[in-house]
Amino acid sequence: MIVALDVHYTGSTAHAAAVGFDEWQSDKCIASYTAMESPVAEYEPGKFCVRELSPLLKVIRQIDSNITTYVIDGYCHLSSDLAPGLGAYLHEALAEPTAIVGIAKNRYRQTQHAIEVFRGKSRRPLFVTSIGIEYDVAGRCVQSMTGQFRVPEMLKAVDRLARARRS
Repeated sequence: MIVALDVHYTGSTAHAAAVGFDEWQSDKCIASYTAMESPVAEYEPGKFCVRELSPLLKVIRQIDSNITTYVIDGYCHLSSDLAPGLGAYLHEALAEPTAIVGIAKNRYRQTQHAIEVFRGKSRRPLFVTSIGIEYDVAGRCVQSMTGQFRVPEMLKAVDRLARARRS
């Protein structure tokens, strides 16, 4: 199973969500999970993982299926010299080595290391990095995901689930 992860915040509470799907081209979730954590660390520029990692691990602990890949909203590496991003910290924290694909909507600083993926008719790329899968293969996987717009449907689904938990 591939699992997309996301976290949204209400004040000092994190609302983490996970949706599982069978293959990159899936158009249906086969599982969903949510978790809340409070309090969470304050946002610190350049230290995204401090705030995100704990809620993500909390929702991951609920999943009892075999996971082949986690998909995160963010970077696995912040630079071509593999400076760790959220994906690298998540990979290190997992009990079982699992592939991670990071999909960021914005370029991090001036780095050029991520694979740019253009989807739909968008002129703005998604920035893909990965661990356990070559960057170019991860980029093709993201390109193949269901959805006619820039952001794949499974990422929209996990975003909606995390936001719904805030209500």
